[in-house]
Amino acid sequence: MEDQSSKPRIGIVGAESSHTLAFARTLNIDKACGSARVVAVWGERREFAEKAAREGHIPEIVRRPEEMLGRIDGVMIAHRHPKYHIKAAWVFLEAGIPLFIDKPFSFTVSEGMTFLKAARQRGVPVTSFSILPEQKSFRNVLLRQIRDAGRISAIQALAPCDFKSKWGGVFFYGIHLIEMLLKAFGCGIEWVEVVRAGRRNPNVAVVMHYGGGGPIVSALFLTEGFPDFAIDAIGSKGRVHYVNWFDPNPYLGGVKKIVRMFRTRREPYSAGEILGPISVLEALARSYQSGKRERMLTPFLE
Repeated sequence: MEDQSSKPRIGIVGAESSHTLAFARTLNIDKACGSARVVAVWGERREFAEKAAREGHIPEIVRRPEEMLGRIDGVMIAHRHPKYHIKAAWVFLEAGIPLFIDKPFSFTVSEGMTFLKAARQRGVPVTSFSILPEQKSFRNVLLRQIRDAGRISAIQALAPCDFKSKWGGVFFYGIHLIEMLLKAFGCGIEWVEVVRAGRRNPNVAVVMHYGGGGPIVSALFLTEGFPDFAIDAIGSKGRVHYVNWFDPNPYLGGVKKIVRMFRTRREPYSAGEILGPISVLEALARSYQSGKRERMLTPFLE
C-alpha cells in the first residue's frame, strides 16, 4: 500500500486569490506532482470556493477550515490579504499539519516570528515564498549575471505595486520585488525611505540601503503603467540587466517545492529568509506613512 506522505492530500484555505485555482489546476488537472492532489477547499465566500472547486477539480468544499483536519497531509493558506494568514494557520499548526503560507507570510514581523517559533517547538514544517524567484529566468539569467558582475555597488529596480491596495498596501504586490532583491543580493538591508510622487501621481520611489558597504538600491513601485519586474545593477566587473519572464506555468516550480516539503517535512527556506521580506515591507509601510527613513526590525531566527 502506498504511503500517504508520498501522495499528499492537500487542503487550501482561501479562494479569493487567483493562486488557489492555479495551485489546484497544477496538481489536479496537470497532475504535475505525481499523485499529490488538492482534496478540499474553504473560501471566504461560497462562490469563491465553488469556482475554485469547479475549475480546479477539487472534490470537497468545507464550511469551516478545521473540517479538513484528519483528511489532509498538508495545507496551503492563500488569502489575498496577509492579515488573515497567521490567524488561519494556527489550527493546522496545532494539529501538526505542514503549512505553506502564501505570500506575504504575515502582516507583521512580530506575529510571523511568534508563529515560526511555535512551529519550531512543535517540529511542524512551514514555508512561504513568492513565485517570482522560482522562475527559471531568475535562477538561470539574473543570478548568473550577478555572479559575473562582481561586487555590486548600486541596484535599480521597477515593479508594479499599489501602496494603497485594499489587500495590504505595499504588502500585496511589493512582496515580489522585495523577495527577488533579497534572494538575489542578500538580506542585509538596514533602512528604507519612501518618496511619494505627488497628489495626482500614485507612483512611489524607494531608497533602500544595505549595511556593511553593500549596495544602495533605488526602486520605483508603479501603480500607473504597470511595468514588468526589472532589475539593473552595477558591479565591479560588469552590469546586470534583467527583465522577468515567466515559465509556461509560473506556479509549477513553487508547487513542486511545496509538495516536496509536504512529503519530506524538510523546509526549503529558513525562518530568516521567510521573515526578511516582511521586515522590509513593514518598514516601507511605516516610511510611506511617516515620510521618514525607517530602519529594519531584526526578524532572524537561528
